[in-house]
Amino acid sequence: MGALNIRSDAPLLGGLSALEMAGDGASMVVVSDRGIVFQAGIARDGAGRIAGVTLTGAEELLGQNGRRGPWAARDSEGVARGADGTLFLSFEGDHRVSRYLGGAQSEALPPHPDFAGFAPNAALEALAIDATGRLYALPEDPGAGAQDFPVYRFADGAWDRALSLPRRGRFLAVGADFDDLGRFYLLERDFSLLFGFAARIRRFALTDTGLTEEITLLTTRYGQFSNLEGLSLWRNAEGQIVASMVSDDNFSPLLPTQIVEYLLPE
Repeated sequence: MGALNIRSDAPLLGGLSALEMAGDGASMVVVSDRGIVFQAGIARDGAGRIAGVTLTGAEELLGQNGRRGPWAARDSEGVARGADGTLFLSFEGDHRVSRYLGGAQSEALPPHPDFAGFAPNAALEALAIDATGRLYALPEDPGAGAQDFPVYRFADGAWDRALSLPRRGRFLAVGADFDDLGRFYLLERDFSLLFGFAARIRRFALTDTGLTEEITLLTTRYGQFSNLEGLSLWRNAEGQIVASMVSDDNFSPLLPTQIVEYLLPE
């Protein structure tokens, strides 16, 4: 559908690692990897393509003690919004998933024992929530030699590790979402020093036996877009599935902040 480079004089805007688009595509929540939640309005043209983004709010997340955490605890990488509007965020550094309480306040959910053993910069990147309110979190890198991505599911106050997804090639998990039919989508990223970033979207059916019916819906060319890390699914006025993605510029003048959107097949 198109790609839009975002430019802003807002000093905190950058490092965007996750997004949640509204159901009508007219607004979004985006999260930076410095623990900041942004709200923005979306202007679209007659064909539904993004024509502009207007920043409408920003909050620097606070911990349960009402203070900003240390640098390592602010690296928010994933976001998921429940049916009641509650936001959940996943973090690297201090590996955890937290519930966003509004007014910049947040509280951490009980961790899974595995979280403490994640690598510092390869932990809980992808976060999604299903229609029943269960959370699904994936680490960016499953570890050396691992054939599958572990999928951690939070329900009834605890995490389980009953699910997994196959790893294909060098791609790493960076974003996730469910569509309105309950299908699970995984955004993955690879990087080439010579050619830049590539992105891939795979879809799975969530069944009683696990995540099945794997299909690859999109693989971009290396260098086609920047560092796409966040994924959000919604339907346009024609009922088509739109995949909205946001790129992380790593606060570097060499990388753009982009919103990229594709129409996906049913």
